[in-house]
Amino acid sequence: MTALLAQICRHPIKGHGRETLASVRLLAGECLAWDRHWAVAHDAAKLVEGWNRCVNFARGAKAPALMAITSSLDEATATVTLHHPDRGEMTFRPDDPADLPRFLEWVTPLNPPDRAQPVAIVKAGRGMTDTPLPALSILSTASLADLSSKMGQPLSRDRWRGNLWLDGAEPWAELDWIGKHLAIGGAVLKIEERIERCSATTVDPETGKVNAPTLNALNTHFGHQDFGLYGVVVESGPIAVGDEWRLA
Repeated sequence: MTALLAQICRHPIKGHGRETLASVRLLAGECLAWDRHWAVAHDAAKLVEGWNRCVNFARGAKAPALMAITSSLDEATATVTLHHPDRGEMTFRPDDPADLPRFLEWVTPLNPPDRAQPVAIVKAGRGMTDTPLPALSILSTASLADLSSKMGQPLSRDRWRGNLWLDGAEPWAELDWIGKHLAIGGAVLKIEERIERCSATTVDPETGKVNAPTLNALNTHFGHQDFGLYGVVVESGPIAVGDEWRLA
């Protein structure tokens, strides 16, 4: 199989929707543009200035229904449109305090009442990723196909909330790429670490319901619950779906 970039995906509001892109320009030392640009803090958050750990935010691991949100971003106006099968559609500006009550009214029913509740939208001046690194997440379609086969059920890419999906690698070969460089289109990323997965991946991203024991399957078959890699951009450049990739 040819080594090609199969998908680019970003998540403008951390844990609250996803959208695919045809192309994007990567910048050295920065996250994917607009990915996790905002995050939804809950009422038990203990925030510090800048980047914060995921435990401070509403997310699919604690509120599975959030996983069924899809989103689209109008970059020119910083306006986000969210859609959920049970909540319909809403459009708002996360930076506008006047829009916050309307967003909270829409999203609160998707959060279990016995969990910390969403109260604010925050940003850090960089992507609020699950790692302090300004990283993109890189995943392999072959590894996903292999895990799906072992589990006996198809697993959507959307479960994994990845940024870049690669065709053409051998299943699980990417786990040995730490320290290597990945060239895609006009950009180069350095592979920094593996991604340890959480229970959000057990959720069906179409329905927001738990329906697949992904963590148990990873531990049973491979002795860990890692899926995918974090990479940091070291050379800026454009990338597009269909670009060839190579290890350097």
